[in-house]
Amino acid sequence: MSTVVRTMCPMNCHPTLCGMLVEIEDGRVRSVKGDPDNPDSQGFLCVRGHASKEIIGNPARLLHPMVRDRRGIGDWRRASWDEVLDRIAERMREAGRQAVATWTGHGVAANNYGVRLTGNLVRRFANLYGCQTWSAQMICWGLGAFGLGFTGVLETSTKEDMGAHANLIVLWGANLASQPNTARHLAAARRRGARVITVDVRETEAAAQSDEVFVLRPGTDAALALAMMHVIVREGLHDRAFVERHTLGFDELAAHARAHSPAWAEAITGISAARIEALARRYATTRPAMIVIGGSSMYKGANGAQAGRAIACLPALTGNLGVPGGGFGPRHGSSSHGQALASIAANDRRPPGDYVIDQMPRITEALVEGRIRVMLLWGTNMVSSFADANRVAEGLRLCDLVAVHDLFMNDTARECADVLLPATSWLEELGMKGTNTHLYLMPQALEPPGEARSASWVLRELARRLGLDDFFPWASDEEMIDAVLDHPATGHATVARIRAAGGIHPMNVSHVAYPTFAFDTPSGKVEFVSERAKRHGLPALPVYEPLPSSPYPLTFRQGRTLTHFHGFYDHGRALPSLAKADSGPVLWISPVDAVARGVTDGAAIRIHNERGALEARARVTDKVPAGTVWMRDGWRGVNDLTSGAPAVPDEACALFPFTVGQSAYDARVEVSPL
Repeated sequence: MSTVVRTMCPMNCHPTLCGMLVEIEDGRVRSVKGDPDNPDSQGFLCVRGHASKEIIGNPARLLHPMVRDRRGIGDWRRASWDEVLDRIAERMREAGRQAVATWTGHGVAANNYGVRLTGNLVRRFANLYGCQTWSAQMICWGLGAFGLGFTGVLETSTKEDMGAHANLIVLWGANLASQPNTARHLAAARRRGARVITVDVRETEAAAQSDEVFVLRPGTDAALALAMMHVIVREGLHDRAFVERHTLGFDELAAHARAHSPAWAEAITGISAARIEALARRYATTRPAMIVIGGSSMYKGANGAQAGRAIACLPALTGNLGVPGGGFGPRHGSSSHGQALASIAANDRRPPGDYVIDQMPRITEALVEGRIRVMLLWGTNMVSSFADANRVAEGLRLCDLVAVHDLFMNDTARECADVLLPATSWLEELGMKGTNTHLYLMPQALEPPGEARSASWVLRELARRLGLDDFFPWASDEEMIDAVLDHPATGHATVARIRAAGGIHPMNVSHVAYPTFAFDTPSGKVEFVSERAKRHGLPALPVYEPLPSSPYPLTFRQGRTLTHFHGFYDHGRALPSLAKADSGPVLWISPVDAVARGVTDGAAIRIHNERGALEARARVTDKVPAGTVWMRDGWRGVNDLTSGAPAVPDEACALFPFTVGQSAYDARVEVSPL
């Protein structure tokens, strides 16, 4: 007899997670489908969600602890949990706590994204033990929020508010492949008569939902935003009352914007001055107007932080903050007004030490210099996600021990790991996910296969061996989740209460960001001029900085597709339907650039620069402009091409509660036929 379990999709397409109904019979998943009663997704489930049934019973699953004595070859042997945990604990003691590090990826959040249970447990472990640990926010959405934070506009309004109230929606670097069920609310807005505009470095999936598309050169978003400000101020289209009451530095911004005309921006962005003028006027005169800004990929390159800084000035100039349908819409990693949870991370108990800062290049340096001797990796494929990945792999190979906790083998495990720890999937442990409006229970519905164990169990066992007696003061995972939920924003909810209510719990949040007009700056106002930025060696006003010069002619960018999201499930390759849909690396290249290189559609090509090379297939398409090439992220070798230089100065990495120390990810390349 089959049973149907209400849960959530184990993909992490935040901020628009999807509800799921799973039919289980005799310990096997018979089907998955969207949950029509889920208030966030209302029955929607994309191709990634449907592929999740392939996790259960997958022959590639890691089922037992494994060890090997020589890296880089398949010389794995099965081991007991006691053997591998004793080995890890012994190596940690030998190395000393400050030579031990933890790094987490999206794999640890498949059962708890938006609530961050496992991520905070790993941080709690690292804090109590006193080892190195860093937040993966820096590799994801942190740099974009860094720019927004200086201006003071971090909160976002909900997709529901956008669908109901926005009369203009600008999808700026925001791809619907990353938050697919936002599309329904976009469609609802269009039915009301709202206009939708896409701004991106290529024609994304969002282009089909848009009335107008602006394709700009990578790294020039700040120039476009500055030129829009020029038009808005020159023509007196700004909201004088809002600017006077709720902002600082308008006179300085106005003077600064005068030097950044649409004609100036045309030469930089590749968008005509006339189109920039029209875009600025439309944005300033359509009320309310909402910008849905990219969460991650648009910041993987030069000027990423300044893009967020400059774009954040636009809603403040036009009075589009604190009103229904205005401001910023859903963004990866953002919070609604009032959204919060309790912390179990024990940050106040971290002992003094010589810690590597939350800055990706400094992590890579610590690895290469041998200052990290033991690396514990949780649900992450580090050598495919870090910039300058060859150097990261070199550093991992220098470690005394690398342990990987995951569902499947991945590139990092194949190349660098000594120990494999089999993880549990979303149906095999208790979890809780959160969107910007709701909490969702994810009940355990299946027993873990083989000897798979949750990260919570592994951490408890390591803590016991290392004498961290108060690491897990709760009687169960359910009690631990209750501790996280114990906050006014949840109404001090508990797992039991949410279970009794059918697994769905609304949070006490505002659908409109900044309803009190208290902004996230030292002054409490939107800061066109940021003294905080100036004190840390950054421009006080938003700026466009010329792109780095290179002998390589093509600007390389990467991003997401509907058949792929993040590095878990071996970047989707472990799931047959996703692997079939995305069977190998494909580079988008314009017809002009393809003809100049003798490249034909579907041909084998070599992408290369001074850092590395990658073989792929060409997709010759006019959806990407001449001079730009684009590829889905996650393929091993993609980040052999990208720069590991810092995107922000070290001294600015700790200015916000989130981590921002991203590598630049810049890459200029050449493409050659094979």
